[in-house]
Amino acid sequence: MNSTQFLTPETIAPLFTRVLLGILFFMQGYDKIFNVKIVNVIETIRPAYHKMKLPNFIIVFTAYFTSYIEFIFGLFLMVGLLKYFSLYLLGVDLIIVSFGMSVINSVWNMELVFPRFLLLLFLLIYPAEYDVITLQHLLAHLK
Repeated sequence: MNSTQFLTPETIAPLFTRVLLGILFFMQGYDKIFNVKIVNVIETIRPAYHKMKLPNFIIVFTAYFTSYIEFIFGLFLMVGLLKYFSLYLLGVDLIIVSFGMSVINSVWNMELVFPRFLLLLFLLIYPAEYDVITLQHLLAHLK
């Protein structure tokens, strides 16, 4: 791709989508880690999962795992590092959150999860050769 083809709708679409999705995950993880605090997240969800006899270590692990995956890989997605690895981990995060919410309430509101899922799906199926406005692409061309 030459420089005249660099800024096209085909290259801007994945950039905007990737940055938006990255921001959504990053800020969600940031909020859970630094504002709400993970211990408070755990205390909020623990009663519902204890009723189901879910072991405490799973509740704690899941809270830390999802919070740090969202924070770290949301940032990676924003800047364009390890795109597919980030998308796969964030997809697992969405599955874990969706399962957890469905176990608590089978008719829960998906208004926060579904848009993230659609953006993630778009990035997974959009042709990778157009997603060139990334830190990873820049670093590869500097070598």
